[in-house]
Amino acid sequence: MQAFNESRLAYFFAAVQCGTVRAAADKLDIAPSAVSRQIALLEQELALAVLERHRRGVVPTQAGQLLIDYYREQTAHQSDLLSKLQEVRGLKRGHVDVALGEGFVVDFMQGPMAHFSQRHPHISVTLDLAGTNDVLRRVAEDEAEIGLVYQPPHDPKIVSRAVQRQPMRAIVRANSALQPPERFTLADLASRPLALTHSSYGTRQLLGLAEYAAKLKLTPALTSNSINVLKQFVRSGLGVTVLPEFAVTAELESGELRAIPIDDPVLEAAEAHLITRTGRKLSVAANRLVSYCSSLMQAFQVTR
Repeated sequence: MQAFNESRLAYFFAAVQCGTVRAAADKLDIAPSAVSRQIALLEQELALAVLERHRRGVVPTQAGQLLIDYYREQTAHQSDLLSKLQEVRGLKRGHVDVALGEGFVVDFMQGPMAHFSQRHPHISVTLDLAGTNDVLRRVAEDEAEIGLVYQPPHDPKIVSRAVQRQPMRAIVRANSALQPPERFTLADLASRPLALTHSSYGTRQLLGLAEYAAKLKLTPALTSNSINVLKQFVRSGLGVTVLPEFAVTAELESGELRAIPIDDPVLEAAEAHLITRTGRKLSVAANRLVSYCSSLMQAFQVTR
């Protein structure tokens, strides 16, 4: 097989990422025919089909998936090289992509982000909120260098750079007329109005495991993809939510909310994880931010 023109991979990758040739053309700001031609030339050079075309869009063939993995690796290597060149110049310019669950936001902004931006004002950070599954995907596919997730499932493409036990707590309004118990049970939670996250979130997946082990079903009164919505549900006196303490640090310190232990071994063993892709060499800036996250975030400190 002869060598192929690697510049064509960008068109192929855009088509797979966007789902259709037309959407890729819009993203690249060129004509759809130009995208189709580059992909056709790539297939001609390789003597292999790289896309399967369906009515709803395109998906990669087995050969195409190999090319996608190669393209991502090359892009990551280029980023690593640029990082090393930045290191030669000094840590003065650069960019870091971070994906995280919403519960980590306040902790991240008050700790590592404040520290990082003060010491490296010319290094920019992109911060994208996502559910647990999407954070794992973004890190595995090199869309983000760093991920912050709660109780992630095992994934061989992911390595945890920092891990700390962070039990789930019942979060209640501090001045509620309904006096909460000193320790909740799952049965206590089941008897109260609950606000919970969607199933793509680590908190909800963990609760599912606890429910299965206890042979009990929690039926939320409210389901949301926003931690702030869950907290507002509790503030409004509508019921209880279940979150790790680091997700409500500000509200606990102000005395607005209370975090009550839950008597359940599954929920007690929950962990916060700082993740990167297995085998990826992080940029100098990203490594510095990883260090700040592990040392400054409440999520990675020993719980009471």
